Amino acid sequence: MAQILVLEAFYGGSHKQLLDVILKDLDPTTYDLYTIPAKKWHWCARMSALHFAEVIPAAHQYRLLFTSSVLNLAELIGLRPDLGRCRRIVYFHENQLCYPVRESKQRDVQYGVNQITACLCADAIRFNSRHNMHSFLDSIQSFLSIVPNMKFKGIREKIAQKCKVLYFPIAFHQIPRRLAGIESALLMLMIGDGASIGIANRFVHVPTVFRRSTPLHLIWPHRWEHDKHPEQLVDALLALQAKGVDFRVSILGERFETVPACFDQLSERLPGKVIHFGPQPKDDYYRTLMEGDVVLSTALHEFYGVAMLEAVHCGCVPLAPNRLVYPELYPKDKLYNTTEQLVKQLYNWCRNRPLFEKHRQAFFDSFAMDPYSADHLVPVFVKLLNSF
Repeated sequence: MAQILVLEAFYGGSHKQLLDVILKDLDPTTYDLYTIPAKKWHWCARMSALHFAEVIPAAHQYRLLFTSSVLNLAELIGLRPDLGRCRRIVYFHENQLCYPVRESKQRDVQYGVNQITACLCADAIRFNSRHNMHSFLDSIQSFLSIVPNMKFKGIREKIAQKCKVLYFPIAFHQIPRRLAGIESALLMLMIGDGASIGIANRFVHVPTVFRRSTPLHLIWPHRWEHDKHPEQLVDALLALQAKGVDFRVSILGERFETVPACFDQLSERLPGKVIHFGPQPKDDYYRTLMEGDVVLSTALHEFYGVAMLEAVHCGCVPLAPNRLVYPELYPKDKLYNTTEQLVKQLYNWCRNRPLFEKHRQAFFDSFAMDPYSADHLVPVFVKLLNSF
């Protein structure tokens, strides 16, 4: 019988992607996986413990339980005390103590309470970034201080000793890199077929002369929701257009029934510049990333940023806010503090393509993708799952 129990209360997006990547390296007979579809997140967070308590078999030999922080682990163990004998590991893709809401009064504190009690119940806790871990730990006391008529001491310290950072593993080896069209043909001529195969998995610099007449292609690959701050993106694009430089932009990512008001008639306000608008099939999406030059973030919330790292892997230079997880991942010269700084950087690159290509080559000469790769990280996850 399986000795590892894997539970995912929101089996979609990065939560599914994580399990798909790490479980393929485990013998299927060693684990059981129980999931809930990634719909209606709030119901998943509230009711998944009761659901899993009903469906997990009473007769088992589980020695380790691995789950994301969507599940109220403490509630599950209360309902199924037999699972309390397992070593319990919680992985945080995000944390509800810092998850942005439009107004503070809209925050449902129960989700934060669930994550705190899950941590107290866990034996080991892993976060997908230092920013995620520190923002959670540093918010515990202020979060608990709003509770009337009760005082809590030492909760942060009890949780902190169980916490470590374990980056989310991205399967870069399954994602193409920039090596297509004229660039591929030129490379073949310069170094021959055999050599090109050997370097197809890393960024290849193409002489600036072949790009000089091509407008800079900007990529924004985020969910169309308020926490990704699309308003700042639109402000920057309109300001850039007002400066009279040419560029192209692809606004990708998941869109929902309600489209941000700032995107209304954007193609008309940026005539000839919006070349992709909305989500794309995976192959088309990666093709667009490989055609891009700069990947932008304007996020108010980002605990890791898979989409940004995938775009960087495909050859895009990142420009991100100097906040959240981004200072942990990218060099200072690829971070901005204000919209004006973002526009200034893009303006300089748009009007001077050789300058941009110099920046691009310098960035890829020094930036390492290995710390975020599945090849590097999956063995760490496998070791963790076998630590019972």
